[in-house]
Amino acid sequence: MRSRLARFLLVDKVDYLQWIGTAAAFFFVTILVVAFLPGSLVLETPAMLLPSRRASAGGVRSRTHPLLPPDLDNGEGLAFEPTRLRERWARERREEAESLAELGRPVKRAGARKPRLALVFANLAPGAMQLQMVSVASVLEAMGYEMKVFSFEDGPCTNIWRTIGIPVEILPVDTKLLTSVDWLDYDGMLVNSIEARPVFSSLLQEPFKSIPVIWTVQESSLTHCVSDYNSSGRIQTLGGWKEVFSRANVIVFPNYILPVMYAALDSGNYFVVPGSPAVAIQPDRFIANSYDQDVRIGLSLGPRDFVIAVVGSQFSYGGFLMEEAFVLQAVRPLLQQYRSENSTQTGLKVRILTGNVTDKHRMALEAISLNVGFPRGAVEHVAVEDSDNLLGISNLVIYGSCLDEQSFPSVLVQAMILEKLVIAPDLGMITKYIDDGINGLLFPRKNIAMLTQVILQAVSNGELSVLGKKVASVGKARAKDLMASEAIEGYAVLLENVLKFPAEAITPLTSGEIPLALKQEWKWHLFEDVKHLYHMNESLTDCKILQKIEWHTNRKDDPRSSTQKIDEAFSAIAWNEERLNGIMDAKMKLEEEELKERSDQPHGTWEEVYRNVKRVDRMKNELHERDENELERTGQPLCIYEPFFGEGTWPFLHQGSLYRGIGLSSKGRRPGADDIDASSRLPLLNNGYYRDILGEFGAFFALANRIDRIHKNSWIGFQSWRMTARKVNLSKNAESAILEAIQTQKHGDAFYFWVRMDQDPRNHGNQNFWSLCDAINAGNCRLAVSEAFQRMYGLQLDEDLNSLPHMPNDGDTWAVMQSWVLPTRSFLEFVMFSRMFIDALDAQMYDKHYQTGHCILSIHRDKHCYSRVLELIVNVWAFHSARRMVYVNPETGAMREQHPLDGRRGRMSIQWFSYATLKSMDEDLAEEYDSDHPERRWLWPHTGEMMWQGLYERERNMRQQEKERRKQQTKDKIQRIKKRARQKTIGRYIKPDDAGRLNDTGTVD
Repeated sequence: MRSRLARFLLVDKVDYLQWIGTAAAFFFVTILVVAFLPGSLVLETPAMLLPSRRASAGGVRSRTHPLLPPDLDNGEGLAFEPTRLRERWARERREEAESLAELGRPVKRAGARKPRLALVFANLAPGAMQLQMVSVASVLEAMGYEMKVFSFEDGPCTNIWRTIGIPVEILPVDTKLLTSVDWLDYDGMLVNSIEARPVFSSLLQEPFKSIPVIWTVQESSLTHCVSDYNSSGRIQTLGGWKEVFSRANVIVFPNYILPVMYAALDSGNYFVVPGSPAVAIQPDRFIANSYDQDVRIGLSLGPRDFVIAVVGSQFSYGGFLMEEAFVLQAVRPLLQQYRSENSTQTGLKVRILTGNVTDKHRMALEAISLNVGFPRGAVEHVAVEDSDNLLGISNLVIYGSCLDEQSFPSVLVQAMILEKLVIAPDLGMITKYIDDGINGLLFPRKNIAMLTQVILQAVSNGELSVLGKKVASVGKARAKDLMASEAIEGYAVLLENVLKFPAEAITPLTSGEIPLALKQEWKWHLFEDVKHLYHMNESLTDCKILQKIEWHTNRKDDPRSSTQKIDEAFSAIAWNEERLNGIMDAKMKLEEEELKERSDQPHGTWEEVYRNVKRVDRMKNELHERDENELERTGQPLCIYEPFFGEGTWPFLHQGSLYRGIGLSSKGRRPGADDIDASSRLPLLNNGYYRDILGEFGAFFALANRIDRIHKNSWIGFQSWRMTARKVNLSKNAESAILEAIQTQKHGDAFYFWVRMDQDPRNHGNQNFWSLCDAINAGNCRLAVSEAFQRMYGLQLDEDLNSLPHMPNDGDTWAVMQSWVLPTRSFLEFVMFSRMFIDALDAQMYDKHYQTGHCILSIHRDKHCYSRVLELIVNVWAFHSARRMVYVNPETGAMREQHPLDGRRGRMSIQWFSYATLKSMDEDLAEEYDSDHPERRWLWPHTGEMMWQGLYERERNMRQQEKERRKQQTKDKIQRIKKRARQKTIGRYIKPDDAGRLNDTGTVD
């Protein structure tokens, strides 16, 4: 590939003197490089790689894809490509299409509600982040999304969000309450700013780990702290940041330099959405402050100097010094329009903006400028930190880099906002936004000699020409909303690829369907009243901005550190008192043992000892100290259980005696709480597949399995923790009303519920029972239930599904979200029905769902599959088993019977849901398993107890045989005692008489 110099020399039209001057400058620069900067043009390959992308520069043959390959010296660009993300999205789409085709049945989207998004901010102070997200949210709302804003701090932007119709909720700062939002209510989350990290304390816990998260990071403050963490040994802090960065599905950056800076935290999920109003907001601060004179003094400039700012790429590469020399050569003819350096009049000054300024660079630049013809001090480097000041006082801005990047340089946007004339090469990413002669001036990058002609057109008589001023004015008008369209459309594309909407959600518009008028500009008019309060979220190199965040998250970084936290809390107890109590207990135990040894011990038979030992073994698990709630619960007629999975649900669980938690996994249980471990009572729940797919029914089956050992109340109830999050859980009045109705037997064997189907967010159109079931199950609820009943009862139902159990649409409502109360005996009957129904569903869907993750009840891959059918099936059982269905207002406790029994006559299928029928079917299944021992995969035996008459008889016979065996052992023992051989008497002692005479015979045989 030809170098830029070779391309320049081979152009068709070159002035002879210009050729001589350029050649001389080139050789002089080469000598300087060798003399002063040995190795400066040799690019050092960084060891830091970026897993999210692969370099696509031409001619690169390195297997490791260096961050900046040597080809950059020739003007070739480095392309950031989120290869892993795009490959994963393409693979997911391909696998989903193949899996749905293999199902053999179409899935349908009902479209009953809008897709919901949660927008999370650290604060609501006005700034670039708020302006950008307000603009994006306005377009997303027009596309069909429903959103809600969450923030840890209130601010002036609260009213702006409410103006566009988006509600705002302020999250508590206390780390114990950070999970007070049910994120499962949202189809995805847009987290904004590094400072919003505390929200991940809940997103790293179950059940919120599966929520799609898009995290926008615009600050560079954390990058300055990573090296400090490594050097100071703060590995745990660094690991915490890596954990939250990997938790997000996508990390979004507004430019292509930030992914390189955050390379140490990259896990393959980086994505760039170019464009941000931050650059457009930033110059306002310079315009608002009139300190032009001070800035010029700080940059060694006179009050009337004509200043040319030379800017370039944010990336550092070997060819930048040569590019500076070419630009200076092109600017040299302007020197003729200005007086000498000793004059007090206007002078020409060139300031080159660069990131890494060293003494060698200064020496080389000074030598080059003197050789070109600039007076000493006319050309100097300016550090990036002074870029705002330099652009603010400059008269002309030249983009001197020919590095072909992927996005429009932000420094040019800033210059255009300040109404500076911009001159740039005709690179692809520049010509996309600058029209030559309209809002900027362009020169061909392959003929840098044309740059002189362009400069002479822009500058006339030591000032900007009329053309230059006109072009700068147009550039300012266009730059304010430059790349707004790309940024807004970029977020829409991200949502299309990341979010998977359920069947009841309406499909939003695609990014290609967004009207152009909606995405052309940022929503500046909404910020007119607060623009003087702009908060720029500046990057702090001393990491102060992160200290508060890390303090809030130190105790929540590791979700497995619950035990450690308990130990730390326990260590604060007065150990002296604890030691004294231990000594007293030991003394008392020793005294009791001594007294026991001194007292007479009653000796019983071996049979009594055997029975006592067995009794102790049976009571061993019950010998624990009962807390106050458990003692109160024993005397109550009702206990309401709250199934949960993961630490994320803890804030929504109750602590009173009326409620008791039941964890679906042994992990994530509340320390010190009287919760039930469902997996220990039902080993099936140790299988993650069935724990996810059964949901609350896993808790039902675990409780019903030998229920008399754990539940001793006459009534039993369940309440979903999600209802507590939605503020529709039972109030004190409702609890008292239910307890009073139970004690007075107001409704008899009734089914009480307090979450209505007609008020469910998924039921916007007030659909009937089976229509809603179809809507939330991809249109196949009736089909799945029909096939399940066929498997259960061995019946052939009609193909038109009219023979499904009748669920009338009579103006009353049904129960949803597994929040209800009924008698314990009725609960066991419902579990008996549910076990057979779920077994039929499992036989129908297991093979394809286990292998592919897809089933006919969901449009996308879904680990919960038929859990939404199970949510509603309790209504079918309660209605057709002739239970009274009573709705309880969760706030007031007012009760109203739904679907009265008198109106159900002739519409109930009692013969299929009666206790006798279900018990007979249950016994048949138990007999089959007990007698045949089938080898096929069968779910039903693993969901609870198996009882049938033959098993009762066999157990009775076994008990009888054991009793006979013990009786025979007793008889044998008695016979052995009777037949035991006895030694004959050897003799008898005769006592002498009083006279001391002895009898004649001493012994008697």
